[in-house]
Amino acid sequence: MVNIAHFIPVFPFVAFWLNIIFGCRLGVACAYVSVGASAISAVLAVLVFMGLQAGGGSYVLTPWLSVNGHPISLGIIVDSLTVMMLLVVTIVGTLIQIYSIGYMGGDPRFTRYFAYISLFMSSMLGLVLVDNLFLLYIFWEGVGLCSCLLVAFWYEKPAAAAAGIKAFITTRVGDTGLLLGILLLMSVGHSLRFADMSVISAPEPLMVLAALLIFMGAVGKSAQFPLHVWLPDAMEGPTAVSALIHAATMVAAGVYLVARCYPLFTAHPLALQTVAVIGAISAVMAASIACFANDIKKVLAYSTISQLGLMMLGLGAGGYTGGTFHLMTHAFFKALLFLGAGSVIHAVHTQDIRAMGGLFNKMKVTSVTFIIGALALAGVAPLSGFWSKDEILTAVWQHGNLGLFIAAVTTSFLTAFYMTRLILLAFFGESRGAHKAHESPAVMTMPLVILAFFALFLGFAGSPWAHHAFQRFIAPEEGEVALDLGMAVASTVIACAGILTAFLLRGKFLGYKEGTCALIENKYYFDEIYDALFVKPFHRLAAAVARFDQVRVDGVVNGVSRCVQELAQASRSLQTGLVENYLLAQAGGVFVLIVVVTLVGKLCHIF
Repeated sequence: MVNIAHFIPVFPFVAFWLNIIFGCRLGVACAYVSVGASAISAVLAVLVFMGLQAGGGSYVLTPWLSVNGHPISLGIIVDSLTVMMLLVVTIVGTLIQIYSIGYMGGDPRFTRYFAYISLFMSSMLGLVLVDNLFLLYIFWEGVGLCSCLLVAFWYEKPAAAAAGIKAFITTRVGDTGLLLGILLLMSVGHSLRFADMSVISAPEPLMVLAALLIFMGAVGKSAQFPLHVWLPDAMEGPTAVSALIHAATMVAAGVYLVARCYPLFTAHPLALQTVAVIGAISAVMAASIACFANDIKKVLAYSTISQLGLMMLGLGAGGYTGGTFHLMTHAFFKALLFLGAGSVIHAVHTQDIRAMGGLFNKMKVTSVTFIIGALALAGVAPLSGFWSKDEILTAVWQHGNLGLFIAAVTTSFLTAFYMTRLILLAFFGESRGAHKAHESPAVMTMPLVILAFFALFLGFAGSPWAHHAFQRFIAPEEGEVALDLGMAVASTVIACAGILTAFLLRGKFLGYKEGTCALIENKYYFDEIYDALFVKPFHRLAAAVARFDQVRVDGVVNGVSRCVQELAQASRSLQTGLVENYLLAQAGGVFVLIVVVTLVGKLCHIF
């Protein structure tokens, strides 16, 4: 069953073409084409999981091309990391597409939306299946393309169009680093296969540089410091897109890339330490911004950046199982939170949590499932986020770097705080404008219930009661894993402290005045700094080049054109229409030619 893995991306790809070509005829049925294709891929992913449990492995479909005598094959890698990602992408993706049927109902570009979603699913599944960096880069760019198309889906809105451009340009910076890293690795290591990462023999500085360049791609895709600025603006896209691409799957591709190239990073400690430091900075920075955000989707966006940073921190600290475990659990409860936010926005027609309040009594299913997702994100026992976050805290503590551990603890505390703040403002207290709120239809609430189930129970796969099944599955070579009871208690205390602090300060949330902490409220001025350092100088450069093009280049071309026109205008007077004038001119021309030939002959005779 492992050998059917390469069919998993095919069905969403076929659905993309069907919706693009026949979308007008299919109408609403195009949604069922996409959902059906995604569901088939999910079933195949389960079969591949069963095959791997029975003893599967990787395989090569066909040799593809050769670079300097080194072959690059179209190969598939089927291991525990691949299967985990396949299950996450297909299950979460299918549920979000079902939700989208209700959320996107009536949109004039309904068929195009599902076509883009199917193309994204195909690209993401291909990304996690291929066995070398060259093929990964191709699917990596496909995922980036779909992201920009979906962020700017409502391109008639200036904010959405600008967000799509910003996402495209910012991620291109990281992707350029990834491409350079691939080229360098091919040059010095002569192999791009993930299986060869641990045996490449090359000068240490070059290998460290290659690892850092590859990590640069992960920084861009997973919205890590300093390339994190695109993700909050990407919330201009449909909320279902935010759930699928910018919370559960696409942004997780960067973490997946680091996990997939983990042997390369562990072989070069400087690169691994860089991963940990960048993750720590991203985690704390984004969590602090989320504490002051009032847009429900922006809170979740900065939360995503923070949690991805926590995963990077775990991987950088040597916690491979913790980082990958949190990657899996986060996909489910963050998708739940984004879809819950979409349900709220669908009901109240605002994204400002200060204009909500009292939604719990009017939207019971949305409220309960959202609270479950929030508690899982906060790391409250025994929900899924508790088990995975505890793994990361343990790994960082064992790493021995006090600064990194403080960053992880601070992130955990702030996460519990800002999610409690969001819940108190949106779902409890008096209604502040959400008087007509109502529960969303079943096609939207059913995925919430299913995702809430995963948020509640998925973490038990890594618990002592399941004999740490996830850890043994994802990294069997690490042997038995014991629960650090002290860290589990500390993790629970941290989460409870964040929740309690939010309850104690709840009376100040609505009276909060802008400007209290300008640095954090303005997102540490990253947008302003980048605007001053890069955007405005490039705009001025582009304007100067445009002027040069208009004055110099166009001036020369237009000058030649004007000369031809003036010459033509002057020669028009010779065209009189009288035959006798033409005969006279002909005779004069013959006379001139005779004189010239005679003079030239005499001169030649003299000299």
